[in-house]
Amino acid sequence: MQLSHTRPVAAASFDDPNLVSAVGLVPVMALAHRSGLHALVDEHLSVPTDKGANAGRKIGALVAGMVAGADSISDMAILRHGAMHILFERPYAPSTLGSFLRQFRFGHVRQLDAVASRLLQALTERTPLLAGIDTERVMIDIDDSIIEVHGHGKQGSGYGYSGVRGLNSLIATVTTETAAPVITAQRLRKGACGSARGAARMIADTLTTLDRLRTNAAAGDTGNPGAPPKPLLRADSAYFGYPSIGAAIRGGVDVSITTGLNSVIKTAISSIDDGAWTPIRYTNALYDDTTAQWISVAEVAEIPFTTFASQKKAHHVPGRLVVRRIPDLRPKKDQGQGELFDVWRFHAFFTTTDPADLDTVAADQTHRRHAVIEQVHADLKNSALAHMPSGHFNANAAWLVCAVMAFNLTRAAATLTGEDKLAKATTGTIRRTLISVPARIASSARKITLHLPEKWPWEASWTALFDSMFGRNAYILA
Repeated sequence: MQLSHTRPVAAASFDDPNLVSAVGLVPVMALAHRSGLHALVDEHLSVPTDKGANAGRKIGALVAGMVAGADSISDMAILRHGAMHILFERPYAPSTLGSFLRQFRFGHVRQLDAVASRLLQALTERTPLLAGIDTERVMIDIDDSIIEVHGHGKQGSGYGYSGVRGLNSLIATVTTETAAPVITAQRLRKGACGSARGAARMIADTLTTLDRLRTNAAAGDTGNPGAPPKPLLRADSAYFGYPSIGAAIRGGVDVSITTGLNSVIKTAISSIDDGAWTPIRYTNALYDDTTAQWISVAEVAEIPFTTFASQKKAHHVPGRLVVRRIPDLRPKKDQGQGELFDVWRFHAFFTTTDPADLDTVAADQTHRRHAVIEQVHADLKNSALAHMPSGHFNANAAWLVCAVMAFNLTRAAATLTGEDKLAKATTGTIRRTLISVPARIASSARKITLHLPEKWPWEASWTALFDSMFGRNAYILA
Protein backbone atom coordinates (compact mmCIF):
# COMPACT_ATOMS: atom_id res chain seq x y z
CA MET A 1 0.00 0.00 0.00
CA GLN A 2 1.31 3.43 -0.96
CA LEU A 3 0.45 6.86 0.39
CA SER A 4 -1.84 8.99 -1.73
CA HIS A 5 -0.11 11.53 -3.99
CA THR A 6 -3.31 13.39 -4.87
CA ARG A 7 -4.21 14.10 -1.23
CA PRO A 8 -1.01 14.01 0.80
CA VAL A 9 -1.17 14.06 4.58
CA ALA A 10 -0.23 17.53 5.82
CA ALA A 11 -0.99 17.53 9.57
CA ALA A 12 -2.19 15.50 12.54
CA SER A 13 -3.86 16.64 15.73
CA PHE A 14 -5.22 14.83 18.78
CA ASP A 15 -8.20 17.10 19.29
CA ASP A 16 -11.44 15.13 18.71
CA PRO A 17 -13.26 14.49 22.01
CA ASN A 18 -15.92 12.30 20.39
CA LEU A 19 -13.68 9.49 19.15
CA VAL A 20 -12.90 6.12 20.78
CA SER A 21 -10.41 3.56 19.51
CA ALA A 22 -11.97 0.39 20.97
CA VAL A 23 -15.74 0.65 20.68
CA GLY A 24 -16.03 -3.13 20.89
CA LEU A 25 -15.67 -2.72 24.64
CA VAL A 26 -19.26 -1.44 24.73
CA PRO A 27 -20.99 -4.79 23.99
CA VAL A 28 -18.23 -6.83 25.66
CA MET A 29 -18.47 -4.99 28.98
CA ALA A 30 -22.26 -5.09 28.71
CA LEU A 31 -21.89 -8.87 28.56
CA ALA A 32 -19.57 -8.78 31.59
CA HIS A 33 -22.04 -6.66 33.55
CA ARG A 34 -25.02 -8.87 32.69
CA SER A 35 -22.96 -11.92 33.66
CA GLY A 36 -22.49 -10.37 37.08
CA LEU A 37 -18.78 -9.52 37.04
CA HIS A 38 -19.06 -6.37 39.13
CA ALA A 39 -21.58 -7.85 41.57
CA LEU A 40 -19.50 -11.01 42.01
CA VAL A 41 -16.38 -9.01 42.84
CA ASP A 42 -18.23 -6.84 45.34
CA GLU A 43 -19.66 -9.97 46.96
CA HIS A 44 -16.52 -12.11 47.19
CA LEU A 45 -13.53 -9.74 47.20
CA SER A 46 -12.62 -7.84 50.37
CA VAL A 47 -9.43 -5.86 49.78
CA PRO A 48 -8.78 -3.63 52.83
CA THR A 49 -8.15 0.16 53.12
CA ASP A 50 -9.55 2.86 50.90
CA LYS A 51 -7.57 1.45 47.97
CA GLY A 52 -9.88 -1.59 48.02
CA ALA A 53 -13.05 0.49 47.69
CA ASN A 54 -15.25 -0.06 44.63
CA ALA A 55 -13.50 -3.36 43.95
CA GLY A 56 -16.07 -4.42 41.37
CA ARG A 57 -15.51 -1.38 39.19
CA LYS A 58 -11.73 -1.62 39.53
CA ILE A 59 -11.59 -5.28 38.54
CA GLY A 60 -13.99 -4.46 35.71
CA ALA A 61 -11.59 -1.74 34.55
CA LEU A 62 -8.62 -4.12 34.64
CA VAL A 63 -10.53 -6.75 32.65
CA ALA A 64 -11.72 -4.14 30.14
CA GLY A 65 -8.18 -2.86 29.62
CA MET A 66 -6.93 -6.40 29.01
CA VAL A 67 -9.75 -7.09 26.55
CA ALA A 68 -8.62 -3.96 24.68
CA GLY A 69 -5.01 -5.21 24.63
CA ALA A 70 -3.36 -3.75 27.75
CA ASP A 71 -0.35 -5.75 28.95
CA SER A 72 0.83 -3.42 31.73
CA ILE A 73 -0.70 -1.19 34.37
CA SER A 74 0.27 1.95 32.46
CA ASP A 75 -1.57 0.56 29.41
CA MET A 76 -4.81 0.98 31.35
CA ALA A 77 -4.69 4.59 30.15
CA ILE A 78 -6.41 3.25 27.03
CA LEU A 79 -9.64 3.49 29.06
CA ARG A 80 -9.31 7.27 29.48
CA HIS A 81 -9.01 8.67 25.95
CA GLY A 82 -11.51 10.55 23.80
CA ALA A 83 -15.14 9.83 24.61
CA MET A 84 -14.49 6.82 26.86
CA HIS A 85 -15.64 8.82 29.89
CA ILE A 86 -19.01 9.27 28.17
CA LEU A 87 -19.47 5.60 27.29
CA PHE A 88 -18.21 4.35 30.67
CA GLU A 89 -18.64 5.81 34.12
CA ARG A 90 -15.51 7.29 35.71
CA PRO A 91 -12.68 5.25 34.17
CA TYR A 92 -9.91 4.77 36.74
CA ALA A 93 -6.39 6.10 36.34
CA PRO A 94 -3.62 3.48 35.93
CA SER A 95 -2.00 4.61 39.19
CA THR A 96 -5.25 3.92 41.07
CA LEU A 97 -5.49 0.43 39.62
CA GLY A 98 -1.84 -0.24 40.42
CA SER A 99 -2.31 0.80 44.05
CA PHE A 100 -5.36 -1.46 44.21
CA LEU A 101 -3.44 -4.51 42.97
CA ARG A 102 -0.58 -3.95 45.39
CA GLN A 103 -3.00 -4.39 48.31
CA PHE A 104 -3.68 -8.00 47.36
CA ARG A 105 -2.63 -10.89 49.57
CA PHE A 106 -2.88 -14.60 48.79
CA GLY A 107 -6.35 -14.83 50.32
CA HIS A 108 -7.58 -12.02 48.09
CA VAL A 109 -6.20 -13.84 45.04
CA ARG A 110 -8.16 -16.94 46.05
CA GLN A 111 -11.27 -14.77 46.41
CA LEU A 112 -10.68 -13.53 42.88
CA ASP A 113 -10.32 -17.16 41.74
CA ALA A 114 -13.84 -17.74 43.04
CA VAL A 115 -15.06 -14.74 41.05
CA ALA A 116 -13.42 -16.06 37.87
CA SER A 117 -15.05 -19.47 38.32
CA ARG A 118 -18.50 -17.98 38.84
CA LEU A 119 -18.06 -15.58 35.94
CA LEU A 120 -17.24 -18.50 33.66
CA GLN A 121 -20.40 -20.25 34.82
CA ALA A 122 -22.48 -17.14 34.07
CA LEU A 123 -20.88 -16.76 30.63
CA THR A 124 -21.71 -20.35 29.71
CA GLU A 125 -25.32 -19.72 30.69
CA ARG A 126 -25.60 -16.60 28.52
CA THR A 127 -23.49 -17.64 25.54
CA PRO A 128 -22.56 -20.84 23.66
CA LEU A 129 -19.04 -20.53 25.11
CA LEU A 130 -18.87 -24.26 25.95
CA ALA A 131 -21.38 -25.69 23.52
CA GLY A 132 -21.73 -29.45 23.88
CA ILE A 133 -20.37 -29.62 27.42
CA ASP A 134 -23.38 -31.68 28.52
CA THR A 135 -23.40 -34.05 25.52
CA GLU A 136 -19.84 -34.36 24.19
CA ARG A 137 -16.63 -35.73 25.64
CA VAL A 138 -14.90 -32.92 27.53
CA MET A 139 -11.13 -32.57 27.32
CA ILE A 140 -9.38 -31.15 30.38
CA ASP A 141 -5.80 -29.99 29.81
CA ILE A 142 -3.33 -28.80 32.41
CA ASP A 143 0.10 -27.30 31.81
CA ASP A 144 2.39 -24.54 33.02
CA SER A 145 4.55 -21.94 31.31
CA ILE A 146 7.33 -19.58 32.32
CA ILE A 147 6.57 -15.87 31.94
CA GLU A 148 9.95 -14.21 31.49
CA VAL A 149 10.83 -11.28 33.74
CA HIS A 150 13.97 -9.19 34.06
CA GLY A 151 15.84 -8.10 37.15
CA HIS A 152 15.73 -9.20 40.77
CA GLY A 153 12.90 -6.85 41.77
CA LYS A 154 10.09 -9.28 40.92
CA GLN A 155 9.02 -11.20 44.00
CA GLY A 156 9.11 -14.94 43.42
CA SER A 157 11.05 -14.81 40.16
CA GLY A 158 13.58 -17.55 39.54
CA TYR A 159 15.10 -19.89 36.99
CA GLY A 160 12.77 -22.72 36.08
CA TYR A 161 12.96 -25.57 33.59
CA SER A 162 13.20 -23.14 30.64
CA GLY A 163 16.49 -21.70 31.90
CA VAL A 164 15.20 -18.11 31.95
CA ARG A 165 14.25 -15.95 34.92
CA GLY A 166 10.52 -15.74 35.27
CA LEU A 167 7.32 -16.62 37.11
CA ASN A 168 5.42 -19.86 36.62
CA SER A 169 1.83 -19.72 35.33
CA LEU A 170 -0.21 -22.91 35.77
CA ILE A 171 -3.58 -23.10 34.00
CA ALA A 172 -6.23 -25.71 33.26
CA THR A 173 -8.51 -25.55 30.23
CA VAL A 174 -11.72 -27.26 29.15
CA THR A 175 -12.47 -28.01 25.49
CA THR A 176 -15.30 -29.73 23.64
CA GLU A 177 -15.51 -30.95 20.07
CA THR A 178 -17.45 -27.84 19.02
CA ALA A 179 -16.05 -25.21 21.41
CA ALA A 180 -12.63 -23.64 21.68
CA PRO A 181 -10.70 -24.00 24.97
CA VAL A 182 -11.61 -21.81 27.92
CA ILE A 183 -9.62 -21.48 31.13
CA THR A 184 -11.24 -23.00 34.22
CA ALA A 185 -8.45 -22.57 36.79
CA GLN A 186 -5.19 -20.63 37.13
CA ARG A 187 -2.39 -20.14 39.61
CA LEU A 188 0.77 -18.03 39.60
CA ARG A 189 3.78 -19.71 41.23
CA LYS A 190 7.44 -19.02 41.84
CA GLY A 191 9.66 -19.27 38.80
CA ALA A 192 11.70 -22.18 40.18
CA CYS A 193 8.56 -24.15 41.11
CA GLY A 194 8.20 -27.71 39.86
CA SER A 195 5.51 -28.17 37.24
CA ALA A 196 3.43 -30.65 39.25
CA ARG A 197 3.34 -28.61 42.45
CA GLY A 198 -0.27 -27.80 43.31
CA ALA A 199 -1.57 -29.58 40.20
CA ALA A 200 -3.73 -31.98 42.22
CA ARG A 201 -5.55 -29.07 43.87
CA MET A 202 -6.06 -27.38 40.51
CA ILE A 203 -7.41 -30.59 38.97
CA ALA A 204 -9.89 -30.92 41.84
CA ASP A 205 -10.98 -27.29 41.45
CA THR A 206 -11.41 -27.75 37.70
CA LEU A 207 -13.51 -30.89 38.14
CA THR A 208 -15.73 -29.07 40.62
CA THR A 209 -16.21 -26.23 38.13
CA LEU A 210 -16.83 -28.69 35.30
CA ASP A 211 -19.44 -30.59 37.31
CA ARG A 212 -21.25 -27.32 38.03
CA LEU A 213 -21.12 -26.27 34.36
CA ARG A 214 -22.43 -29.63 33.17
CA THR A 215 -25.22 -29.66 35.74
CA ASN A 216 -26.41 -26.21 34.70
CA ALA A 217 -26.19 -27.07 31.00
CA ALA A 218 -28.11 -30.32 31.48
CA ALA A 219 -30.81 -28.52 33.48
CA GLY A 220 -31.45 -26.20 30.55
CA ASP A 221 -31.50 -29.00 27.96
CA THR A 222 -34.43 -31.34 28.53
CA GLY A 223 -33.99 -33.02 25.15
CA ASN A 224 -30.88 -34.99 26.14
CA PRO A 225 -31.66 -37.35 29.02
CA GLY A 226 -28.59 -39.57 28.44
CA ALA A 227 -25.43 -39.35 30.50
CA PRO A 228 -22.55 -37.52 28.79
CA PRO A 229 -19.24 -39.31 28.10
CA LYS A 230 -16.65 -39.35 30.86
CA PRO A 231 -14.25 -36.34 30.71
CA LEU A 232 -10.59 -36.91 29.85
CA LEU A 233 -7.64 -35.23 31.58
CA ARG A 234 -4.56 -34.75 29.38
CA ALA A 235 -1.12 -33.71 30.59
CA ASP A 236 2.57 -34.13 29.82
CA SER A 237 5.15 -36.20 31.69
CA ALA A 238 5.71 -33.56 34.39
CA TYR A 239 2.31 -34.53 35.83
CA PHE A 240 2.82 -38.30 35.69
CA GLY A 241 2.54 -38.95 39.41
CA TYR A 242 -0.06 -40.30 41.77
CA PRO A 243 -1.12 -36.89 43.19
CA SER A 244 -2.30 -35.69 39.77
CA ILE A 245 -3.62 -39.02 38.49
CA GLY A 246 -5.22 -39.82 41.84
CA ALA A 247 -7.05 -36.46 41.89
CA ALA A 248 -8.45 -37.19 38.45
CA ILE A 249 -9.51 -40.75 39.27
CA ARG A 250 -11.22 -39.62 42.49
CA GLY A 251 -13.02 -36.97 40.45
CA GLY A 252 -14.43 -39.63 38.12
CA VAL A 253 -12.53 -38.75 34.93
CA ASP A 254 -10.18 -40.67 32.68
CA VAL A 255 -6.54 -39.68 32.22
CA SER A 256 -4.16 -39.53 29.27
CA ILE A 257 -0.73 -38.54 30.58
CA THR A 258 2.70 -38.81 29.00
CA THR A 259 4.94 -41.15 31.00
CA GLY A 260 8.49 -40.32 29.99
CA LEU A 261 11.01 -43.12 29.47
CA ASN A 262 12.20 -44.51 32.78
CA SER A 263 13.40 -48.08 33.25
CA VAL A 264 9.89 -49.41 34.00
CA ILE A 265 8.44 -47.88 30.86
CA LYS A 266 11.35 -49.08 28.72
CA THR A 267 10.87 -52.63 30.02
CA ALA A 268 7.17 -52.47 29.21
CA ILE A 269 7.85 -51.17 25.69
CA SER A 270 10.35 -53.95 25.02
CA SER A 271 7.64 -56.52 25.73
CA ILE A 272 5.43 -55.30 22.86
CA ASP A 273 5.21 -57.86 20.07
CA ASP A 274 6.64 -56.78 16.70
CA GLY A 275 3.35 -57.59 14.99
CA ALA A 276 1.34 -55.30 17.27
CA TRP A 277 2.47 -52.04 15.65
CA THR A 278 -0.02 -50.16 13.46
CA PRO A 279 1.02 -47.41 10.98
CA ILE A 280 -0.68 -44.05 11.65
CA ARG A 281 -1.21 -40.78 9.89
CA TYR A 282 1.88 -38.75 10.68
CA THR A 283 4.37 -36.44 8.97
CA ASN A 284 4.85 -37.45 5.29
CA ALA A 285 2.34 -40.32 5.62
CA LEU A 286 0.54 -41.65 2.51
CA TYR A 287 -2.82 -43.41 2.41
CA ASP A 288 -3.07 -46.66 0.44
CA ASP A 289 -6.61 -47.06 -0.92
CA THR A 290 -6.00 -50.71 -1.83
CA THR A 291 -5.13 -51.85 1.69
CA ALA A 292 -7.05 -49.01 3.41
CA GLN A 293 -4.01 -48.33 5.57
CA TRP A 294 -1.52 -45.55 6.12
CA ILE A 295 1.99 -45.95 4.79
CA SER A 296 3.95 -44.17 7.48
CA VAL A 297 7.19 -44.26 9.42
CA ALA A 298 5.20 -43.72 12.62
CA GLU A 299 3.48 -46.64 14.32
CA VAL A 300 1.49 -47.17 17.50
CA ALA A 301 0.86 -50.12 19.80
CA GLU A 302 -0.44 -50.67 23.31
CA ILE A 303 -0.20 -53.09 26.23
CA PRO A 304 -2.03 -53.33 29.58
CA PHE A 305 -0.19 -51.38 32.25
CA THR A 306 -0.60 -50.60 35.94
CA THR A 307 1.01 -47.41 37.21
CA PHE A 308 3.05 -47.05 40.39
CA ALA A 309 3.28 -50.81 40.95
CA SER A 310 6.20 -50.27 43.36
CA GLN A 311 4.07 -48.06 45.63
CA LYS A 312 1.33 -49.11 48.03
CA LYS A 313 -1.64 -50.92 46.56
CA ALA A 314 -3.95 -47.91 46.92
CA HIS A 315 -1.82 -46.07 44.36
CA HIS A 316 -2.07 -48.78 41.69
CA VAL A 317 -4.08 -47.54 38.71
CA PRO A 318 -4.80 -50.07 35.93
CA GLY A 319 -4.97 -48.87 32.35
CA ARG A 320 -3.19 -48.96 29.01
CA LEU A 321 0.27 -47.90 27.93
CA VAL A 322 0.01 -46.52 24.39
CA VAL A 323 3.34 -46.14 22.59
CA ARG A 324 4.17 -44.28 19.40
CA ARG A 325 7.49 -44.99 17.67
CA ILE A 326 9.29 -43.21 14.85
CA PRO A 327 12.76 -43.83 13.38
CA ASP A 328 15.55 -42.04 15.22
CA LEU A 329 17.25 -39.99 12.51
CA ARG A 330 19.64 -38.21 14.83
CA PRO A 331 23.27 -38.93 13.86
CA LYS A 332 25.27 -40.95 16.37
CA LYS A 333 28.44 -39.50 17.85
CA ASP A 334 30.24 -42.80 17.25
CA GLN A 335 29.98 -43.53 13.54
CA GLY A 336 32.34 -46.54 13.74
CA GLN A 337 30.23 -49.52 14.82
CA GLY A 338 26.77 -48.39 13.75
CA GLU A 339 23.73 -50.50 14.53
CA LEU A 340 22.54 -52.78 11.79
CA PHE A 341 18.79 -52.22 12.24
CA ASP A 342 16.67 -49.10 12.60
CA VAL A 343 16.73 -47.38 15.96
CA TRP A 344 13.39 -46.12 17.17
CA ARG A 345 12.33 -43.14 19.24
CA PHE A 346 9.45 -43.95 21.58
CA HIS A 347 6.73 -41.65 22.96
CA ALA A 348 4.54 -43.32 25.58
CA PHE A 349 1.50 -42.20 27.51
CA PHE A 350 -0.73 -43.86 30.09
CA THR A 351 -4.50 -43.79 29.68
CA THR A 352 -7.46 -45.22 31.55
CA THR A 353 -9.89 -44.79 28.65
CA ASP A 354 -11.99 -47.75 27.50
CA PRO A 355 -10.58 -49.34 24.31
CA ALA A 356 -14.16 -49.60 23.05
CA ASP A 357 -14.41 -45.79 23.13
CA LEU A 358 -10.88 -44.95 21.99
CA ASP A 359 -8.82 -47.61 20.26
CA THR A 360 -5.04 -47.37 20.03
CA VAL A 361 -4.95 -45.03 17.04
CA ALA A 362 -7.78 -42.80 18.31
CA ALA A 363 -6.20 -42.61 21.78
CA ASP A 364 -2.91 -41.45 20.24
CA GLN A 365 -4.64 -38.81 18.12
CA THR A 366 -6.63 -37.57 21.10
CA HIS A 367 -3.57 -37.35 23.32
CA ARG A 368 -1.58 -35.37 20.76
CA ARG A 369 -4.28 -32.69 20.77
CA HIS A 370 -3.14 -31.81 24.29
CA ALA A 371 -0.92 -29.27 22.50
CA VAL A 372 -3.97 -26.99 22.34
CA ILE A 373 -3.12 -25.70 25.83
CA GLU A 374 0.22 -24.44 24.56
CA GLN A 375 -1.71 -22.25 22.14
CA VAL A 376 -3.69 -20.86 25.06
CA HIS A 377 -0.46 -20.01 26.89
CA ALA A 378 0.86 -18.34 23.72
CA ASP A 379 -2.42 -16.43 23.38
CA LEU A 380 -2.12 -15.08 26.94
CA LYS A 381 1.52 -14.12 26.40
CA ASN A 382 0.51 -12.27 23.26
CA SER A 383 -1.81 -10.07 25.31
CA ALA A 384 -2.09 -9.43 29.05
CA LEU A 385 0.72 -11.80 30.04
CA ALA A 386 3.35 -10.32 27.75
CA HIS A 387 5.11 -9.65 31.05
CA MET A 388 4.29 -9.40 34.74
CA PRO A 389 3.58 -5.70 35.45
CA SER A 390 4.28 -5.45 39.20
CA GLY A 391 7.14 -6.16 41.57
CA HIS A 392 4.65 -7.61 44.07
CA PHE A 393 3.94 -11.31 43.67
CA ASN A 394 0.30 -11.21 44.77
CA ALA A 395 -0.39 -8.24 42.50
CA ASN A 396 0.92 -10.32 39.59
CA ALA A 397 -1.17 -13.30 40.75
CA ALA A 398 -4.28 -11.12 40.69
CA TRP A 399 -3.22 -9.81 37.28
CA LEU A 400 -3.15 -13.41 36.01
CA VAL A 401 -6.71 -14.04 37.23
CA CYS A 402 -7.91 -10.83 35.54
CA ALA A 403 -6.15 -11.93 32.34
CA VAL A 404 -8.00 -15.25 32.47
CA MET A 405 -11.35 -13.51 32.96
CA ALA A 406 -10.56 -11.23 30.01
CA PHE A 407 -9.63 -14.29 27.91
CA ASN A 408 -12.89 -16.11 28.68
CA LEU A 409 -14.96 -12.94 28.25
CA THR A 410 -13.41 -12.24 24.85
CA ARG A 411 -14.12 -15.78 23.71
CA ALA A 412 -17.71 -15.58 24.97
CA ALA A 413 -18.28 -12.35 23.06
CA ALA A 414 -16.97 -13.95 19.87
CA THR A 415 -19.46 -16.81 20.14
CA LEU A 416 -22.33 -14.29 20.01
CA THR A 417 -21.34 -13.24 16.49
CA GLY A 418 -22.49 -16.54 15.03
CA GLU A 419 -19.18 -16.93 13.19
CA ASP A 420 -17.49 -20.28 13.91
CA LYS A 421 -14.10 -18.98 12.79
CA LEU A 422 -14.24 -16.06 15.20
CA ALA A 423 -15.51 -18.28 18.01
CA LYS A 424 -12.37 -20.41 17.70
CA ALA A 425 -9.93 -17.64 16.76
CA THR A 426 -7.21 -16.34 19.05
CA THR A 427 -8.11 -13.43 21.29
CA GLY A 428 -5.69 -11.32 19.24
CA THR A 429 -7.81 -11.91 16.14
CA ILE A 430 -11.02 -11.23 18.06
CA ARG A 431 -9.51 -8.02 19.41
CA ARG A 432 -8.49 -6.83 15.96
CA THR A 433 -11.88 -7.55 14.37
CA LEU A 434 -14.40 -6.86 17.15
CA ILE A 435 -12.76 -4.84 19.94
CA SER A 436 -10.27 -2.40 18.44
CA VAL A 437 -12.78 -0.74 16.16
CA PRO A 438 -12.71 3.09 16.06
CA ALA A 439 -15.96 5.00 16.37
CA ARG A 440 -17.33 8.49 16.74
CA ILE A 441 -20.15 9.13 19.18
CA ALA A 442 -23.13 11.40 18.60
CA SER A 443 -25.78 12.29 21.17
CA SER A 444 -29.45 12.91 20.47
CA ALA A 445 -32.43 12.80 22.86
CA ARG A 446 -30.09 11.66 25.63
CA LYS A 447 -29.10 8.60 23.60
CA ILE A 448 -25.76 7.80 22.03
CA THR A 449 -25.28 6.66 18.46
CA LEU A 450 -21.99 5.03 17.47
CA HIS A 451 -20.64 5.84 14.00
CA LEU A 452 -18.25 3.09 12.90
CA PRO A 453 -16.05 2.94 9.79
CA GLU A 454 -17.83 2.33 6.51
CA LYS A 455 -17.08 -1.04 4.82
CA TRP A 456 -15.60 -2.54 7.99
CA PRO A 457 -14.85 -6.16 6.89
CA TRP A 458 -16.40 -7.65 10.02
CA GLU A 459 -19.43 -5.37 10.18
CA ALA A 460 -21.94 -8.24 10.26
CA SER A 461 -20.14 -9.98 13.12
CA TRP A 462 -19.81 -6.78 15.13
CA THR A 463 -23.47 -5.91 14.58
CA ALA A 464 -24.55 -9.40 15.69
CA LEU A 465 -22.58 -8.98 18.92
CA PHE A 466 -24.01 -5.50 19.49
CA ASP A 467 -27.60 -6.61 18.80
CA SER A 468 -27.25 -9.57 21.17
CA MET A 469 -26.53 -7.12 23.98
CA PHE A 470 -28.73 -4.14 23.17
CA GLY A 471 -31.42 -5.52 20.87
CA ARG A 472 -32.46 -4.22 17.50
CA ASN A 473 -34.17 -1.20 19.02
CA ALA A 474 -30.69 0.16 19.66
CA TYR A 475 -28.98 1.18 16.45
CA ILE A 476 -25.64 2.05 14.97
CA LEU A 477 -24.68 3.93 11.83
CA ALA A 478 -21.80 2.76 9.67
